[in-house]
Amino acid sequence: MRTPRARGGGCPSIPEYCQITNVIGKLGAMKSSTCIAFIVVLILGFQMLTAQQTPTGNPKDFKVKPCLHSVSYAGVWRGQAQLSVDEFLVKAKELGFNSVMLVAKRPHLSPVDYDDAARKRLKARLQELGLTLVALAGYTDFTAGVDRPGIPHTEIQATYLAEVAKLARDLGTNMVRVFTGYERPGVPYDRQYAMVVEGLRLAGKKAADYGVTLVVQNHHDIALHHDTMYWLLKEVNLPNVMAGWDAWSPTLEKLSSEEIRQSVLLMKPFIVHTIAADYVRHPRFKYENELTNYVRQEDVLRAVPMGEGIIDYKTFFNALREIGYQGYIAYEMCEVLDGGGSIENLDRTAKKFLDYLKQFEATSMSSSLK
Repeated sequence: MRTPRARGGGCPSIPEYCQITNVIGKLGAMKSSTCIAFIVVLILGFQMLTAQQTPTGNPKDFKVKPCLHSVSYAGVWRGQAQLSVDEFLVKAKELGFNSVMLVAKRPHLSPVDYDDAARKRLKARLQELGLTLVALAGYTDFTAGVDRPGIPHTEIQATYLAEVAKLARDLGTNMVRVFTGYERPGVPYDRQYAMVVEGLRLAGKKAADYGVTLVVQNHHDIALHHDTMYWLLKEVNLPNVMAGWDAWSPTLEKLSSEEIRQSVLLMKPFIVHTIAADYVRHPRFKYENELTNYVRQEDVLRAVPMGEGIIDYKTFFNALREIGYQGYIAYEMCEVLDGGGSIENLDRTAKKFLDYLKQFEATSMSSSLK
């Protein structure tokens, strides 16, 4: 298995592009076999230039780069207001965000709804508003259909991600968030795990055709824990399949603050993105008539503004600083929210996220002065 390495981020500069072009112009004088070899090297080099930056290991390199996820205004949970893509972009800019992440499905940005002309218009709109498109949010479940092996579910989802990767490339970003799979009852775990590996490899290879990195969020059941996710990404073993590592699922796994920090340290070779949201627990009980009493059930979680919930983001963000994290911090409101789902409440909560991050900007600045 490979040892993950830091990779350069962003697109090649004009001088770099010209150097590549000049070399290509000289290939005509070479023998065909030599020419092909040079082209392969150039393609690999270009992909390295467009890959995501992994943490440097230097805390001074950490910078707070907030990003707003469009799922926050997608109308996906009870009472949540819904904005169109353009309305969301305008809203993000008005709230003070310079970067966005877009849902790559309806009602926002499905590849089936955006032809070449629509993609050009959206890219121009992003530039007009001065917004950076950090990533598209893909939605996958590679274990779906495990009980129906005659249907090529893994290939279908890999094809979907290929289309999302092409859409990302056309819009000027090189990152797509993905999930692993939910564990189905009655099916051997390793069979389901293998489907996730196969799906990520298929999708990763297709995404590489467009210079796009897939970032696996610790969201679904398979490989939720950091030890398993680390193993999974090493097993997938593709330079453009990395991690979008979050703090909320380790919290729900009941990890301690130090264990959450250790998860960041372990995942350091792979972390290129993270999504933040905060929650509180609401206790649930079920009345049992035979007992004339209530039986405790699993808590339900509700969203609250950053810093008002159960997730230890101070430990998590400081751990990101410790490893020299280079990516963005995307914010999502993706669950029933304290105060409701009106535009006004969503706006207030998004602004609180920006205010909450200021303490880490100050920490980052003081660290860089040492």
